[in-house]
Amino acid sequence: MRIAPQFGFGYTPARYAGQVTLPGWLVVSDPRYAPQVRALLERLPEMDGAPVRIETKRNLRDRHGPVHAAAFLRDRRMVFDCGRGEFPRIFVHELFHFVWLRLGNPLRHTWEDCLAAELRAGARGELGWSAEWRKRELEAGEIAARGRRWREYCCEGFCDTAAWFYGGAGRHPEFTLRKRWRKRRAAWFKAVLDGRKLSI
Repeated sequence: MRIAPQFGFGYTPARYAGQVTLPGWLVVSDPRYAPQVRALLERLPEMDGAPVRIETKRNLRDRHGPVHAAAFLRDRRMVFDCGRGEFPRIFVHELFHFVWLRLGNPLRHTWEDCLAAELRAGARGELGWSAEWRKRELEAGEIAARGRRWREYCCEGFCDTAAWFYGGAGRHPEFTLRKRWRKRRAAWFKAVLDGRKLSI
């Protein structure tokens, strides 16, 4: 799954005849996605924040090429170009970019510690391509220095793990992280996020 940067599409959202407003903070511009979004919200921790709009756009791209989705955090919207089968996983990934932004440094640092422990133990694979290619490009010293590429990897690893944990996909070709590490990540999500009202 490739994720686009927050800006740079020069994109004007398409207008739909009937948008659907879901619990307070989520507006679905294309009502065809509303049933899937409602089902996904049942799996997620409680969330609260200013409205976030869900939109669709054909041939979505970033500077690297075609992408499935993009989260525009300042504009508070998510744009999708994916099939219904992939939508749940990708929706959760994009939504958790908003969660990461407001998670706070203490909790983000505990997640970084989780990933750093995996790398020290030689863990390979990931729970989504967005995190995996960033993991492959990390260089020695970037973890201790908390450099930009390390922080980006931690963010994408968080969002990909959320998509695996809450998205309901079960199996997917991008789920390449071994089971022992998946269990540790699931334990982190249960201990840190479950039962907490998340700010988006």
